[in-house]
Amino acid sequence: MNATAYTMDETAIRKLLSAANGDAALIYLYIQSGNDPSQAQQALRLSNSRYQCAAATLRQMGLWPEEKPRQFLSGLSPQYSGQDVQTAMEQDQDFPSLRAELERLLGRSLNTEELKIILGFVRYLGLPADVICILVCYCKDRAKQRGSLRAPSLRSIEKEAYHWAEQGIDTIEEAGAYIQAQNLRHSKLRKIMDILQIHGRTLTAAEQRYATAWMDMGFQGDAISMAYERTCLNTGGMNWAYMNKILLRWHEAGLHTPQQIRTGDTKKSPQGGPRQLDADELAAIERLMQEG
Repeated sequence: MNATAYTMDETAIRKLLSAANGDAALIYLYIQSGNDPSQAQQALRLSNSRYQCAAATLRQMGLWPEEKPRQFLSGLSPQYSGQDVQTAMEQDQDFPSLRAELERLLGRSLNTEELKIILGFVRYLGLPADVICILVCYCKDRAKQRGSLRAPSLRSIEKEAYHWAEQGIDTIEEAGAYIQAQNLRHSKLRKIMDILQIHGRTLTAAEQRYATAWMDMGFQGDAISMAYERTCLNTGGMNWAYMNKILLRWHEAGLHTPQQIRTGDTKKSPQGGPRQLDADELAAIERLMQEG
C-alpha cells in the first residue's frame, strides 16, 4: 500500500504547539491531508463542543480554510433612532435583558445614544446577546490591563465589536478562542518586556509592532533574550531596529530556537576565530562612538 507524504509549514507547527490544543492539531492534520473540513467532526468522532472550540482556535491562528473576513463599515451602518430603541425595548424579547446585563457589567445606566450603538451590535453586526456580554467583559479586562480604573466607553467597545464581526466571532466558542489567544499574546508580550527590562510603562505603538512581529515569527523568550544580549553587546544598549534585524536574519535562515541559533548563526573567520561583525553592526557601533 502506497503512503502519501504530507508536509506541514513550520510556522503552523509553532502555532499549534503554542496553542496546546490537541483537537485543533488533529483537525488541522485531517484538513492538511486533503479532507473536507465539514467532515472533520464526524470523521474524528469529536463532540460538537470540542469540535467548535478546536475549529475556533484554528480560525484565530489563521489555519482554517475559509473565505476572506467580512467587512463592516461604520460609516455605512444604519442610523438608528430613539424610536428604534424604544421599539426594540417593547417588541424585542432579548433587548431589555441585554440592556440590563450591560448596565450591570458597566456599573451605570445607558443613555439613548449608547443604546443605539448596542442596537447596531445586534441588528447590523449580527452579534448574539451572549457574545455581546462577553465582548464587554473582554473590553473591561483589557482596559484594566492598561491601567484604567474606569469602565470602557461604548465607542471603544464598538470599535472592538466591528473587529469581532469582521473576524466572524459570533459564537461563545469563537469568542472564547479569541480571548484565549489574546491572553496568551498578552502574556508573551509581558515576557518580552521583562526580557528587555521595560517596567513601569506600556510599549509605544512602534515598539509593540516590533514585539508583535517577533511573536508572529515564532520566537520564544529564550531566543529573544539572545538577540537582546547581542544587541546590547554590539551597540551598548537597546536598539529596536538593530535587534529587529538580528531576529529577521535568524527568521529568514529558519533559526528560531537557541540550539538552532548557536549552530546556524556562527559566522567564523577563515582562521576559525570568533564571529565577525557585519556591516550593520559595525556602522551601529561607529555611530554610538561618535555620539559618545
